[in-house]
Amino acid sequence: MKPARHILPTIVFAQFCGTSLWFSGNAVMPGLISDFYLNQNAVAHLTTAVQLGFIVGTLLFAIFAIADRFSPSRVFLVCATTGALFNLAMIWQGNTLSTLLLFRFLTGFFLAGIYPVGMKIAADYFDKGLGRSLGYLVGALVLGTAFPHLLGDVLSSISWQTVMIITSCTAVFGGVLLQLLVPDGPYRKAGSALSFKQLKDIFKDPNFNKAALGYIGHMWELYTFWTLVPAILIIYLKQHPETSLSVSLYSFIIIGAGSIACIAGGYLSQKVGVQKMAKLFLLLSGMCCLIAPLLLSTSYYPVVIAFLIFWGMVVIADSPLFSTLVAQRAAPSVKGTALTMVNCIGFAITIISIQTLVLLQTFIPLMYVLPLLAIGPVFGLLAMRSR
Repeated sequence: MKPARHILPTIVFAQFCGTSLWFSGNAVMPGLISDFYLNQNAVAHLTTAVQLGFIVGTLLFAIFAIADRFSPSRVFLVCATTGALFNLAMIWQGNTLSTLLLFRFLTGFFLAGIYPVGMKIAADYFDKGLGRSLGYLVGALVLGTAFPHLLGDVLSSISWQTVMIITSCTAVFGGVLLQLLVPDGPYRKAGSALSFKQLKDIFKDPNFNKAALGYIGHMWELYTFWTLVPAILIIYLKQHPETSLSVSLYSFIIIGAGSIACIAGGYLSQKVGVQKMAKLFLLLSGMCCLIAPLLLSTSYYPVVIAFLIFWGMVVIADSPLFSTLVAQRAAPSVKGTALTMVNCIGFAITIISIQTLVLLQTFIPLMYVLPLLAIGPVFGLLAMRSR
């Protein structure tokens, strides 16, 4: 039985709304730095706080099997609403760096009930064509991540606080819509609290491990690239003052272009195969890491922008494909937990990657640090070749 036609668009739109909380702090960073007297390294610390919150959240969600024991749509609504409240708390004028870090941590914690739970809901509805469905879903994550940058450009004449208010309201709206229009799916199988035996069993399947390790390798690169996109553009503008472009707008375009690649990759995977497409995108993004110093050194900025857009597409296109492989290779009763656990491990890697590259670029020009992002794709490709 095919799901009602409104199901996938509703899940996708709700995912977009919920994940707009993710990089809202990054998009308004100049305002935060100015109003709260932060230093330039605050962007790395605040991004890391979100990632750390997401890791703790996914770990606890996995241990208690939240997405498998309770209605996923209800979990999504509760987490979207609570995450929005902590996102909104950023506008409190009494904030310090410590409270900002706390609020970003708590926002990340509740994002654990949005991103992987959204994938769980899609997996509960779509057995065949899951790669295509998750392509739309991760595409929504990409646009949600990029959305605050667009707001920062379009609404440049208004305060950064308004951007935070809009993203918070957007997240709540998405959660309400999902709760009202998407009941539990036909392939949902209720689970119980996670036991250590179940946790061990999840990682017993070598095919599941290949998908998980491929995803982890991909994550080493992804969020660090997204974090550094504005910095790459700012450094390029300083080196080429004759070039005029909006950092916020082009950050949105570069990151947001990945949504097109996710959708296209989902359709291509139905013809070529999910694993083959995942490996191809991982290879292409790894190559982008390695050639970045060469292409970012050109003075002809259309080449730089075209390269960054292409990188922005291939860096994320394999994400829904790896998630599809994880969902397909996990037992139905622990599917939500398996997706959440793999997300948890993958996002733990992003903290190491972000902090390492941000630290190194204080000593080495950023363009020469970027090839280190290739460590992830190389690891993922090697892991997927193992028997």
